[in-house]
Amino acid sequence: MQWTQSTAEKRLSDLKISDLPIMPIRPHIVTVESDWFQKYRSICREFMKSLSDSVQELAMMNLDRDEFMNLLMGREIPDNLSFRFRIPLIWGGKLEVENLFMCFTFPQSQNIDRFIMEQSGNETIWLPNPVKKIYMPIHSTISGNGGNAVSDRLSQMAANIAANRRNP
Repeated sequence: MQWTQSTAEKRLSDLKISDLPIMPIRPHIVTVESDWFQKYRSICREFMKSLSDSVQELAMMNLDRDEFMNLLMGREIPDNLSFRFRIPLIWGGKLEVENLFMCFTFPQSQNIDRFIMEQSGNETIWLPNPVKKIYMPIHSTISGNGGNAVSDRLSQMAANIAANRRNP
């Protein structure tokens, strides 16, 4: 059954990711270069380093200092975080930083996989397309009036890293 936008949005709601923006594509199978994984690893490192402008979202992920620094320095992605293609390579997506976003592996990435696979065989596929580089469901970003010392400290660290990259 071909999904409409409202069908897709209803399914996202059922999967508890109703605030995830989507875009329609008409998938066409393309040949992926044999060395794609090596290039993917390089793009992932670039993507991690680009996250210094996403400190607010990173602070809400409860990363410890080492995980935070390793992520921003492009060394290692923390456990339970996944990089996702906005448009999969096999459907014409590009190996570019702009084609990636990050989210929690469980449950978001797993639910995104379920959402996409349920559309198998459809002429139009609705794909996740978060506005920011990091997708976090709105219910996990709501906080009270109090401050967050970890968030403040990580924000300062990220600002320093970003400044150092601009002024080598």
